[in-house]
Amino acid sequence: MIDHPLLKHKISLLRDVNTQKKEFQELVDEIAMLMAYEVTAGLETEEYEVETPLEYTKGHRVRGRQITLVPILRAGLGMVDGVMRLLPTMRVGHIGLYRQHDTLEPVDYYFKIPPNPEERSFIVTDPMLATGGSASAAISFLKESGAGAIRLMCIVAAPEGVQRLLVDHPEVPVFTASLDRALNEHGYILPGLGDAGDRLYGTL
Repeated sequence: MIDHPLLKHKISLLRDVNTQKKEFQELVDEIAMLMAYEVTAGLETEEYEVETPLEYTKGHRVRGRQITLVPILRAGLGMVDGVMRLLPTMRVGHIGLYRQHDTLEPVDYYFKIPPNPEERSFIVTDPMLATGGSASAAISFLKESGAGAIRLMCIVAAPEGVQRLLVDHPEVPVFTASLDRALNEHGYILPGLGDAGDRLYGTL
């Protein structure tokens, strides 16, 4: 879990039932940008020569795998711009999944990522990790396409979802800004923040 005073502050505003759509969107964007610092902290760098206005010096740049952001539609889209402000050259793929209300199991309807996934490092985004079904399915689809280096980035997680990821994909690190208490009987995170997609796009 990423523990930071600014994240705690912004997540509290995000949870508030009185937070309206525009502010909710802005908060998700800001939280994603703050989290991206931690999610990318393990990236390797290489030295290269930089010419300043006064002399040459050693600089550093991220090396190796190309980073690709993969939001799980639709709520994951709300996190894209915040991450891309830090890494504007990254590619963006998309995975479309929805959760059956009766079984809570994920159903896929769209999958599109850049070519050569084995040469890329993927960051999967979804504001909420509830049962873990959608996130686990998204990671499985990426693995089946040839992806190896995958991270999951969510804002709020339930213990049940984290446990599912540990079982299904133990090698995939999970980054969250809040580990909440539990799921209710409908599979919603408690205390949570409601349905992130509905609050982002005004479909309540």
